[in-house]
Amino acid sequence: MVAIIDYGVGNLFSLASSFKQIGVNVVVTGDKEVIKNADKIILPGVGAFEDASKKLFSSKLSDVIVEQAQKGVPILGICLGMQLLFQKSYEYGEHEGLGLIKGEIRPIKEVIPSHLKIPHIGWNALKFSKEKNQLFKYINENDCVYFVHSFYGANCEDSVIATAEYGAPLTAAVVCKNVYGCQFHPEKSGKVGLNILRAFCEME
Repeated sequence: MVAIIDYGVGNLFSLASSFKQIGVNVVVTGDKEVIKNADKIILPGVGAFEDASKKLFSSKLSDVIVEQAQKGVPILGICLGMQLLFQKSYEYGEHEGLGLIKGEIRPIKEVIPSHLKIPHIGWNALKFSKEKNQLFKYINENDCVYFVHSFYGANCEDSVIATAEYGAPLTAAVVCKNVYGCQFHPEKSGKVGLNILRAFCEME
């Protein structure tokens, strides 16, 4: 069973629908015990890092996520959910993350040309880093996925498994052992996104 963590931030309906499309049993929950009993965990997120981080830490869901990560349960953070996996964020201040991915979240305006619009919105091709990761077993390099973001994962070279070009190569996906993160939205990325979710669900 896949648990999508409901902590008041995230596009939960479309995510749940995507898993149902690929025939995976899914539950949307903020119940710690249900999350602890899940085979896989999804950390969604839309909006501001500070607000989302406060909700995770104040509810103690942060403890559950870290505990399950340490136990080897596959975890996938999506968009802001991916960013929350990092050590810290510099989104309008400095804010603590979950520390499951080494690195930090920084404004994309620091690295992209000034004429490009922020946020970065739209379809971009994935460029695989190093060897092809098992998360991408059912897709090909240069397949396109859908992004909406103004901040990106920085100083995380050891964890990057894919980038996307937007005036500069931006972190598109990361991994550290059993913890994965996608800056893009698989649930909004058509068949490519569904195939990424399918691959994640097959992990042990």
